[in-house]
This record gives sequence, structure tokens and C-alpha cells, in this order.
Amino acid sequence: MTPRPVILLDDGGVMNNNQLRGEQWPPLVGEFFAPRLGGTVSAWAEANRVVVQRLLEPTSWLQRLQASSGYASFERTYWNDWLSAMGQLVEITLPLEEECIRLAQQAEVFIIPRIRSAFPGVIEAIQQLHAEDYILHTASGESSVHLAHYLEGMGVRDCFGRLYGSDLLNTFKEGPEYYRQLFSDLQIVPGDALIVDDSPRALAWASKLGARTVLVGDAQKMGNGAMHIHNLAELPALLQQIS
Repeated sequence: MTPRPVILLDDGGVMNNNQLRGEQWPPLVGEFFAPRLGGTVSAWAEANRVVVQRLLEPTSWLQRLQASSGYASFERTYWNDWLSAMGQLVEITLPLEEECIRLAQQAEVFIIPRIRSAFPGVIEAIQQLHAEDYILHTASGESSVHLAHYLEGMGVRDCFGRLYGSDLLNTFKEGPEYYRQLFSDLQIVPGDALIVDDSPRALAWASKLGARTVLVGDAQKMGNGAMHIHNLAELPALLQQIS
């Protein structure tokens, strides 16, 4: 593969295991909010499990995206709804909206660096790619702030350049425009990029623009000409094979 591609890595499902994240968040939510707002750690943890499942339900998530004017408004609404819904279940009196948003932001800063959910071998693979002088950026639907905290917790933040989340591009990862904006910001042509993702839909969007793609996970989901690996730990070996 010549020249060396700029590698753009998705986060959840590629670098980090979303199931492990989902298991680790609730007790940390309780640890943060219980001393500040009242209620028990266990009550907050259970409220978080219930509320997040509701907020991440695909139809609800899509409606939120469509109703927002941009990522910033989407995130503020999400923070307020997240804390408000949990507060109702814990049965405590919440502060005004702006304070709820501030507390939700602080909670994420407290929680995310404490999460340990990297897939086996991923940290070592990222460090190897960085040592081999590959240019690494993220290409995620999360915010760049979240990505920074997760990567700092993994000890690999310095291996990456730009942490592309929807906030940096002010474009949701819901279509080819996300990648079009990303390539424009990096000032590269799509053919210079290698997109690594666990979503066939996302890879199809990138592929249509001319990017090279690698699917992580179930090979049965392939269908757009993407290369395939089972785990990000296999990426350095794949790059050696195709270089």
C-alpha cells in the first residue's frame, strides 16, 4: 500500500469494548452523584442502567439527532435529560438546568478516565503503529473530549493527532458527509485514508468517497469490499501484508 495511509480509528467496538464500558459506568455514576445530590450509590447505578438503555434506544437516538441544531445542542440536551431522568428514579430534587448540565459534564470528567475497556492487544497495537510512524487519528461519533479521556485512560493519547468526534466536525456520524468533512479538515484525499470501524454502514460511506476500509469484528457483516480483522490487535500485521 503506497503511500502509507493515514489511519482513522473508530473507538467503541474497535478500540474499546462497549459491553465492558456499560458494566463499569453505573457504579461510577453512583460514586459521583450520591455525595453531591443525595441518594445511594446503588440507586444511582440502577437509575443509570435504566436511563441509558432508554436514551440509547435506536429510534429515540435518531429522533434526538434529527431534532438538534448541531452537536453542541444535542450534547447539552442529552446531559440534561440524562441527569434529570436519573434524578427522578432516585427521587431527589435536582438543581436548575444549567447546573445539571455542569454536573453532568463534571461526572464524565470523573468517570471516563477510570474506565478500563480496551480490547486485548489494542493498546500494544496502537503503540506499535505509532512507533512505526503511522499517522493516527480517531473517527468516532463521540465527542473529542470523551475520546481524549478514554485514550488518556488507556495511556495512548500521545499516539494520536486529531481526535475526530462529531463535535470537531459539527457533523453527526450518520452519513458520508461526516467523512467528507473529516478528509477536508485533514486536507487529504479519501484514497490516502484507511478507515477502521466495526460498522459496515460507516465503512460503506467512507468507501463511496474513495477511502480504503477495514472492518473489525464479524466477517459476515462485510459487503463493501472492506478488508477484515477480528480485533484491532491484528491491524499491524495486516498493514505489513498489504504494504
